[in-house]
Amino acid sequence: MSEVIKAFLQDPQLLLNSVGEGIYGFDLSGNAVFVNPAAERMTGWEAKELLGKKIHQYHHHSHADGSEYPADECKIYRTLFDGRARQVSNEVFWRKDGSMFPVEYTSTPIYKNDVIIGAIAIFRDISQQHRTESALRDALNRVQSLTEQLKDENAYLLESINEDWQDSGLVGQSEVFKTMLAQLKLVSQTDSSVLILGENGTGKELVARNIHRLSERKERPFIKVNCAAFSPALIESELFGHEKGAFTGAINRRKGRFELADTGTLFLDEIGELPLDAQSKLLRVLQEREFERVGGSTALRVNIRVVAATNRDLWQMVEQGTFRMDLFYRLNVFPIIVPALRERLEDIPLLSQNILAQLNKRLGKQIRGLSKSALNKLNNYHWPGNIRELQNILEREAILCSGKLLNANHSLKEMDVITDNQDLSLDTAQKHHILKVLKQCNWRVSGNKGAASLLGMPESTLRSKMKKLKIYRN
Repeated sequence: MSEVIKAFLQDPQLLLNSVGEGIYGFDLSGNAVFVNPAAERMTGWEAKELLGKKIHQYHHHSHADGSEYPADECKIYRTLFDGRARQVSNEVFWRKDGSMFPVEYTSTPIYKNDVIIGAIAIFRDISQQHRTESALRDALNRVQSLTEQLKDENAYLLESINEDWQDSGLVGQSEVFKTMLAQLKLVSQTDSSVLILGENGTGKELVARNIHRLSERKERPFIKVNCAAFSPALIESELFGHEKGAFTGAINRRKGRFELADTGTLFLDEIGELPLDAQSKLLRVLQEREFERVGGSTALRVNIRVVAATNRDLWQMVEQGTFRMDLFYRLNVFPIIVPALRERLEDIPLLSQNILAQLNKRLGKQIRGLSKSALNKLNNYHWPGNIRELQNILEREAILCSGKLLNANHSLKEMDVITDNQDLSLDTAQKHHILKVLKQCNWRVSGNKGAASLLGMPESTLRSKMKKLKIYRN
C-alpha cells in the first residue's frame, strides 16, 4: 500500500487539510468543530477564532446586497435540522476584512449509527468564474450590439444598392458642370455642411455620394434619409431612433440614421419636406452633436458630416415660415448648384455613353452608342426630368434595340420634341410633360404605377407642382 494512502488512512485530517476547497465541520448546535487551512486562506478567519462558535455570524451573516441573513434561514444550519443535503451556488461568504466573495457550497449531514451528529460544509471561491461569466456576457452584448448595427447598416446598404444608376451622372465637359465639380472637390476636403440645390433628376444624390467618397470619411458609413418618404409622425424615429415601447408598434429598440452615420456622412435628401418639429431637433444635433432617441432620456453624441439636398427654394420657405431660418443658415454653409440637363446639352453624348455601358451589363446588350438621328433628338429635347429622364429613355430604347447603335424611334416620337416656334419656358415644358404622364396614368398620382413614381419625384412634390402650374383634371 502506498505510504501516502497509509498516511491518509491513519490521519484523515491530513487529507482534509490538503484539499483546495474550504471545509467546515459543525456539531448539532451549529458550532464549528473543524476548519481546514483552505477555509482560513479564503475567509481570513483562523480556525482558533471560529472553533466552538456559531460561525454564521462571522462569514454568512448578510446577503450580497447587505441585507441580513438570519441564522434560522441558513441552508447549512437547516441541514443540521432536517438531515437533507443541499447544494448552493448563489450566495456569498464574508471575509474577516469585511469584503465578500461569491461561493458555491454543499452542506451534507453526518450520521453515526443512523443518528445525525453534525454536518460538513465544503465550499469554493467562484470569483474567477463570475468574472469570466461577466466578461463573456459583456462580450456577447458587444457582439449583439455590433450584430444589430451591422444588420441595420446592411439594410440601408441594400436599400442604396438597389437604387438605380448610383454610379452614373458625374461625367461631362461643359463649363457649368466643371465649375460644379471644382466646388465638389474643394468642399469634400472639409467637414462643412453642404446644401445641394437643383431640379429633380439632376443627380444631387450622386454629388452627395462623391463628396463623401472624396472626403476623409470615405471608409465610414454614408447614410441617406429621404425626408419626403416618411410621415411627420415617423420621421423623428427614422432620424433619431426609438426605445422599445416608445409608441405603438415599437416592439424593439431601433437605432436611427444619425447613430448609423456616426463618424461618417448623413445625406438628408428632400430637406425641404422636413416637418418643423424635426427641423428643431435637427438644428440641435448640428449645434450640439447630440440627440435623444424617441422615448429615451439619454443624450447620445455623434460625429457626423451633414449633406442636404432639395429642389425647393428654401429661402422662400423661410419667408413663408415653413422652414427655420437658423437651420437654413446651418445647412447653407457651402451651397452647390447642380445644373439642369438643358443647361449642359453638350454633355449628353458622354452621359449617354456612360449610361449605355451600364445598360449593356444590366441587359446583356452590346450597344456601342447612339445614332446621329437619336443624338439630334436628344439634343433638341427640353428634359424636364433631367438625367433621370435620360436614363429612363435610354433604358426603354435599349430594351427594344437589336443592333449595335441605339435609335430613339419610339419614346421621343411621343415626347413632342420642341420646335423653334414653341414656348421654351421651363414652366410650360414641365406642365406639358406632367400632363402627358398624368393622362398616361389615368390621373393617378400616387402608388407604384402613379405619375409621381414615373416622374421620379415624391407625391407631395408632384401635387405642389400641379398646384403651381394650375394642372387640373377636366
